[in-house]
Amino acid sequence: MAESMKGLRRSHRCTEVSRNNVGETVTVMGWVQKSRNKGGIIFVDLRDRSGILQIIFEESDIGSEGFAKAARLKSEYVIAVTGRVEYRSGAVNENLVTGDIEIRAHDLRILSEAETPPFPIEEDSKTKEDLRLKYRYLDLRRPDLQRNLMLRSKATTVVRKFLTEEGFLEIETPMLTKSTPEGARDYLVPSRIYPGNFYALPQSPQLFKQLLMVAGYDRYFQIVKCFRDEDLRADRQPEFTQIDMELSFVDVDDVIDVNERLLKTLFKECIGIDVELPIPRMTYAEAMERFGSDKPDIRFGMELKNVSEIVKNCGFGVFTSAIENGGSVRGINAQGQANMPRKQIDSLVDFVKDFGAKGLAYLAINEDGSYKSSFAKFMTEQELADLVNAMEGKPGDLLLFAADKDDIVFAALGNLRVELAKRLDLLNKDEYKFLWVTEFPLLEYSEEEGRYVAKHHPFTMPMDEDLHLLDTDPGKVRAKAYDIVLNGTEIGGGSVRIYQSEVQEKMFEVLGFTKEDAYNRFGFLLNAFKYGVPPHAGLAYGLDRLIMLMAKEDSIRDVIAFPKVKDASCPMTEAPSTVDDKQLAELGIAVVANKEE
Repeated sequence: MAESMKGLRRSHRCTEVSRNNVGETVTVMGWVQKSRNKGGIIFVDLRDRSGILQIIFEESDIGSEGFAKAARLKSEYVIAVTGRVEYRSGAVNENLVTGDIEIRAHDLRILSEAETPPFPIEEDSKTKEDLRLKYRYLDLRRPDLQRNLMLRSKATTVVRKFLTEEGFLEIETPMLTKSTPEGARDYLVPSRIYPGNFYALPQSPQLFKQLLMVAGYDRYFQIVKCFRDEDLRADRQPEFTQIDMELSFVDVDDVIDVNERLLKTLFKECIGIDVELPIPRMTYAEAMERFGSDKPDIRFGMELKNVSEIVKNCGFGVFTSAIENGGSVRGINAQGQANMPRKQIDSLVDFVKDFGAKGLAYLAINEDGSYKSSFAKFMTEQELADLVNAMEGKPGDLLLFAADKDDIVFAALGNLRVELAKRLDLLNKDEYKFLWVTEFPLLEYSEEEGRYVAKHHPFTMPMDEDLHLLDTDPGKVRAKAYDIVLNGTEIGGGSVRIYQSEVQEKMFEVLGFTKEDAYNRFGFLLNAFKYGVPPHAGLAYGLDRLIMLMAKEDSIRDVIAFPKVKDASCPMTEAPSTVDDKQLAELGIAVVANKEE
């Protein structure tokens, strides 16, 4: 039967007790990790969020009633223990912070009994994730997840302190906003007061933070929930958290400067990592040419090489036809992998097909300098020698080539180099390689919509020297946009914003909006811009992704307290769920089943 606290107060968390407290009487509270009854003595590992502390119960100290109570302790019972801190009588446990001490109990209260949990509460759990997420409140007791959430808490505290000292004001923006369908799908919220009308949950505070700059607040930040109705993957959730900021009277270098110093402070204070400044910068065009990605992982080499000029007149039709159709032939060098089994090479061929490639051509350089290849018979010895030289190939290397349109080649080889790095164990989670990627394309052409769409959003400033191209060749216009990349993951992105009305009108024109369309969607922002707008720029980090990398986890679900799964549902609460007909009637909404065609 559970007992009450009866005025008892905790004096220490488990790992706050140390050899400095030897001889003192302390009171600790927590969960029973495990209990071992050795007959005349009972050992209990007590766990709270700080860690584990060993308690010993002997009848001579706690009495027969107390010893009987200790004998029925099971895993996950919640208990309060008062006792004397002593040096360990047995061997020191080097794996515990408290491994050299123990508490000799003289009082025990069972505050709450527990059923046997559906899986062990232990680090690095092997239990299937779907079961752990169903009982997430138990999963969150695991020390590794608790460390992750404590790291997240510390990180947000450091961010708030740093930005406040840099003159930023923390200001909240609305959760119920106007739907502006330019980008990902909105989550919609029906209005009871205005039947048939809907709010949208914000995909970001973008428009409001720009309005705060118009309002003269100079520097704003917010750690804020955002929502996108998108398909999920390991680093994406329908609701996620941003560290959002906006600055007035700045350009690209000013935003990069304050954020480099923020990252240096954050990584040093939270995980003891020294971030070397300045962080390297690379243009979008260079990142694509060298790495086939706008978020390159620069912890390893295997860079792409364009060999189109070398093979454009060779006898291998796959190469020549790709070039004739306006594409290219590029390759990567998997050094030392010439002996990769054919079965593994075939698996790489299947891998790149997921990114639109028709296949891969390969050339293995044997130790004696001879070749094993899928295409060597179509090329002369000199052509092969020139190709190997261009790829900086050496005996023992495996050269892999893709030939197609540039965007397919980049996607195939950019993802292939990362896949190879995983298979070859080249990705060191203890290494943190930051990179700024700059000068993104302002626009990209959507075949589906038959028009240009904004690469980031329609308020991004073009590069000054490219403004004239908006009329003649909009696809070549570069943006004053920048992403911060860490180990191949985009952890944040932003841009300088358009603040001149004529440039904003031209941008909307290129995007195919009439003036009426623009005002219907963004009228409140455009009207505000009539009353004096400072030059402004901003950036937003994905907090979940950032903490995932700091914690060396593979999924953001491991750094979010109550995450959703891939179908955007919550196994624990069973959301989303149906609602009462009465609630729907109040909203003027009817749920209609889709008819089979």
